[in-house]
Amino acid sequence: MRKLTISDDRKMDIIDEIRRNDDSRYDHRLHGLLLVANGMSPYQVSEVMGNSPKIIETWVKAFLKDGFDGLREQGRPGRPARLSSIMDEIGRDLRKNPVDLGYDQNLWDGKLLSHHIKDRYGIVLGTRQCQRIFRKLGLRLRKPRPVIAKGDDAKKEIFKKK
Repeated sequence: MRKLTISDDRKMDIIDEIRRNDDSRYDHRLHGLLLVANGMSPYQVSEVMGNSPKIIETWVKAFLKDGFDGLREQGRPGRPARLSSIMDEIGRDLRKNPVDLGYDQNLWDGKLLSHHIKDRYGIVLGTRQCQRIFRKLGLRLRKPRPVIAKGDDAKKEIFKKK
């Protein structure tokens, strides 16, 4: 039989597809276990599968401890989102005039939103993060246009002549 080859680009596509959803990652882990069960070391399996030997070892230990459930996706650690539950309320607030909510300025900006979220929800956010909230909610920052002072018409005419 003739040797078949797959380009490196296509190999990366395959790896991306494996990582794309929980079921394919679970299948990938099962294949790794099968290779270990057939006598390959974690180092050999890592070369074939593209994972580190430590990960292969983790899969084997999880399987030996919890069976197939040990290979399934677990909840990932990390800080829980603070704003996801109140994002709709923030959006409603941003669609109101800040004066209606008791603030002195007419337009929302990152600094005012940061202050509002701290006062109303007890969550401290930086100005830049609050500016990202505008974009996430599909809003844009409006900046007041400077008012040009009215000039003396006679002086303007003299200036234009020179």
